[in-house]
Amino acid sequence: MAGQYDLVILGSGPGGYVAAIRAAQWGLRTAVIEKDDRLGGTCLNVGCVPTKAFLFSAEVLDFVRNAAEYGIQCNPPTVDWNKVRERETQIVRKHNKGIEFLFRKHKIETLRGVGALVAPGRIRVEGPEGATEVTAKNIILATGSEARMLPGLEADRERILTNREILELPAIPKSMLIVGGGAVGVEFASVFSRFGCQVTLVEMLPRILPLSDEEVSRELERSFKKQSIPVLTNARVEKVEKQKDGVAVTLTHEDSQKSFNFEKVLIAVGRKPNTENIGLDKTRIETDRGYIKTNLRMQTAEPGIYAIGDIVAGSPQLAHVASMEGIVAVATICGKKVPEMNYRTVPDCVYCEPQTSSVGLSEAKAKELGYNVRVGKFAFRANSKASILGAEEGFVKIVCEEKYGEVLGVHMIGPTVTELIAEMALAMRLEATAEDIMYTIHAHPTLSEAVSDAANSVYSLTINA
Repeated sequence: MAGQYDLVILGSGPGGYVAAIRAAQWGLRTAVIEKDDRLGGTCLNVGCVPTKAFLFSAEVLDFVRNAAEYGIQCNPPTVDWNKVRERETQIVRKHNKGIEFLFRKHKIETLRGVGALVAPGRIRVEGPEGATEVTAKNIILATGSEARMLPGLEADRERILTNREILELPAIPKSMLIVGGGAVGVEFASVFSRFGCQVTLVEMLPRILPLSDEEVSRELERSFKKQSIPVLTNARVEKVEKQKDGVAVTLTHEDSQKSFNFEKVLIAVGRKPNTENIGLDKTRIETDRGYIKTNLRMQTAEPGIYAIGDIVAGSPQLAHVASMEGIVAVATICGKKVPEMNYRTVPDCVYCEPQTSSVGLSEAKAKELGYNVRVGKFAFRANSKASILGAEEGFVKIVCEEKYGEVLGVHMIGPTVTELIAEMALAMRLEATAEDIMYTIHAHPTLSEAVSDAANSVYSLTINA
C-alpha cells in the first residue's frame, strides 16, 4: 500500500479542500486525490470565480459607459477581451496557489490522478506515473458535477458551449443563444450582452430563475427586456444544427416553431453528478438518479464513507453548501459537536445584473406548507444609497409567519444583494423575527437599510415609502 491515512478525500473543490484543511486542523492525517492539474475544482477553475471575474469587468464597463451621469466625462470605452481573460486567469491562478500553500501549511498530501473505490477504506489512484492504492479509516467523496447536455449534442469548443468552453472564447461573439434560464444562463447573459453580444435567453419552464420567488423572476425578466435581452419562456429547443458560420436553432414557442441563427449556443440546462466510475458498486452506498444518499451528517449507507457537495441527493448545488457539508462530515469523523446540515438557511445568490439572492421559503412555498404568512416589501428606488449608486432596480421581500413574525424566507433583487443576504441567513439561523430586524439599527446611508425597511413593511410601518 502506498499510503495509510485517517482521511482520504476524493476531489479538491470547495467541499474537498475545506474538509481537508479542517481535518488537518483537528489532527487527522489527510490526503486529497485530484485528477486535474490545479486544485479548487469546478468552482474555482471553470465556474464561480472566473464567471464573477467576467461579471465584474462587465460592471466596470457599464459604469464607464454611464460615467457622464455621475459628472465624469470619458471617451467611449472599448473592451480588450484578451485583457479580460488575462485578469480572470490571474485571479484563478492566485487562488490555486493559495490552496496549494494551505495544503503545505497543514501537511495535507495531494495525490494526482483519477481515484475510485475498490472496497470500503481503499481507493485506487490512476496517476501520471501509474496506479497506486491507498487506505483510509474514513473517506469523503467530493467529486462534484459537470454540465448537462441536450440529447444528441456535444460541446465542441467552437459553436456548442458549456460553462467550460465559454471561458476560452478567443473573441466576443456577435450573437449567442443561451439555453436555460437558471443561474448559469442569466449570469452569462449579463456578461455577454454588456460586452456587445446580442444575447437571446430561452427557458423551457414558464419563468427564468424557476426556483426563485415568483416576484424576483418577474422583476429580472422585466429588467432583461429593458436591457434588450430577449427572453423566451415556455420555449423548447427542437433542433440544433452546426453550420459553416454558426448554429441554426429551431424552437417551439407559443405553439409554433421558429428558426434562428446564432454564432454560438451556450447550453446551461443544469448539472449532473460525477459519480460514475468511482466504485460505488463496491460499497453499500445508496443512490438516487446518480446522486448519493446521505443523512444530515453526510454519512452514506457505507460506514466510514461520507459524501458532500454536488453529488449529494437533495443538496443545493452550491459551493458554500459543499464547504459546510465538508466541515460537518469532518466534525462527525472527529466526534466534534457541530450542528447537522440545515438546508433551509442556505443563501442562494445569482450574480446577474441586477443581482438576486434568497434564503428560506418563497411566499408560495410557505403557503403550500400551511403557514399563515405576512409579507414585507421595500423597493430600492426609495433607498438613498441605491440612488447614489444609480442602481434603483429591485426590492427586498421578507416572508414571515403571521402570529410571531418569525422570518421564513427573504428574497432580494437589486444592487449587491448577494452581500446583503448574509444578514438574513444569520437572522433565520437564530430564528429572528421581523421585529428583531426592524429594531436592529442599520447604518445610513447604506443599501442594508432596505432590509430594515422591508421588516418595517411586514407591520405596515414603513418609513421611507
